[in-house]
Amino acid sequence: MDATATVTPFSTLIRTASHEQHTEAETSTFMSDLLGGRLGVDAYTRYTEQLWFVYRALEEGAEALRDDPVAGPFIQPELMRSTELERDLAHLRGADWREEAEPLPATAAYAARVAECARTWPAGYIAHHYTRYLGDLSGGQIIRDKAEKTWGFERKGDGVRFYVFEEITNPAAFKRGYRELLDAVNADDLEKQRIVEECKRAFALNTAVFRELGEVFPLSA
Repeated sequence: MDATATVTPFSTLIRTASHEQHTEAETSTFMSDLLGGRLGVDAYTRYTEQLWFVYRALEEGAEALRDDPVAGPFIQPELMRSTELERDLAHLRGADWREEAEPLPATAAYAARVAECARTWPAGYIAHHYTRYLGDLSGGQIIRDKAEKTWGFERKGDGVRFYVFEEITNPAAFKRGYRELLDAVNADDLEKQRIVEECKRAFALNTAVFRELGEVFPLSA
């Protein structure tokens, strides 16, 4: 048995193992241009729309996993984002936003993988749950702040509600509790390694979405 796997908390293992992929996603050209204020609100809107497709897959799959021994503890209603995304999109695009909503090919692939894990592999679902929700609680706040300043959204109001976790009053404590859930996950070392690999895949799927968004919204030379 690998001694490291038993000594290192799983939450640390998953964070350090996926660090490279995480950095690649965070530093994508599209995200850099968006956060740098070099893209218009239409790019932010399209990004929000792509998130909706992914979160719909995450949260439609959540209900069936509520009593699952592996994924069940992670299904927490205060994290759910679909309703907030829909409210933001109604603000950004108007009431009939669903008629125009379309996933990019990379988004469709990402959402399909999330749905597949939810349906067939609860431990793999955890990898997607972790990369999305913990990322939104952390780095997502930077995006919210930039969006409010760049496009004049009301602070924590319509347009940025996706990033506002109203039911989580202490994000630091919540993240600590989430890491404890990861450390206690009902999986052996081999399955934990598979979760780590799926976590890397999740970041790669996310990066592919950024790449395609960058092609839709190139900066004019």
